[in-house]
Amino acid sequence: MDSTLSTLAETHYENFPVGSLFLPAEYRKPIRLVYAFARVADDFADEGSDSPEVRLQRLDRWEGGLKAALSGKGGDQFFEDLSGIIRLYDIPVSLFSDLIEAFRMDARGTTYATFEDLRFYCRRSADPVGRILLHLFRAASAELCGYSDSICTALQLTNFWQDLSIDIKRNRLYIPREDFERFGLTVEELTHGRGTASVHRLLKFEVGRTRELFAGGLPLLRAIDKRFAFELRLTVNGGMRILEKIAAQDFDTLIRRPHLSKLDWALLFGRSLLRR
Repeated sequence: MDSTLSTLAETHYENFPVGSLFLPAEYRKPIRLVYAFARVADDFADEGSDSPEVRLQRLDRWEGGLKAALSGKGGDQFFEDLSGIIRLYDIPVSLFSDLIEAFRMDARGTTYATFEDLRFYCRRSADPVGRILLHLFRAASAELCGYSDSICTALQLTNFWQDLSIDIKRNRLYIPREDFERFGLTVEELTHGRGTASVHRLLKFEVGRTRELFAGGLPLLRAIDKRFAFELRLTVNGGMRILEKIAAQDFDTLIRRPHLSKLDWALLFGRSLLRR
């Protein structure tokens, strides 16, 4: 495995979110390995100056490194460690393949005709992460995986609406074409017609169904082991707080990207401790 790829993985490993400190120590390294795998692949899909073909080749090599380690062919230490975690916790390898396929869709610049098409993407880009965590926690029942999928898709969609202005500049568009038609908009009007009433109605609609997805997954917060529940509540509350901030700026994320301030984080900690 290319030493540059190994270095990238180690960098992302070290920069795993501080929130992981709320998890029992035995789970931190496994989760950091999974996080590093996904973040490096996301970087490959996002290399703006490279052609889609080059990005896809890097993703192929990244997936190939994991497959080689899983087949016992050795190689990079990062993949050796990750494959060991996959075996130990009996995590389906297909979940990692799904993540790579989502990043391939990003590298190709895939657009989405319907909301179901977008859900298909989220089932590969977001839902596998939640399912991998449930396998690590020995809680991957069909019921809990369903709740997790709802939360992970909601978090992914929240990120799309939050980063709308950024994604447009990268020629990525995650709003389904059927929703443009629903509100009488064109992509050009979204890109250049900032602040129009139709754009606000469109984003209000997207935020509304994202909230419904969050609500559909909330039973997971009551069902998960208490050792993992606080971090999960913090994550969910963070996503819902972003939706609140989008609504507070009249559903306009083209001019200003909403973000969580120190005051927001204090609020989120309070909500999470109170199990709200």
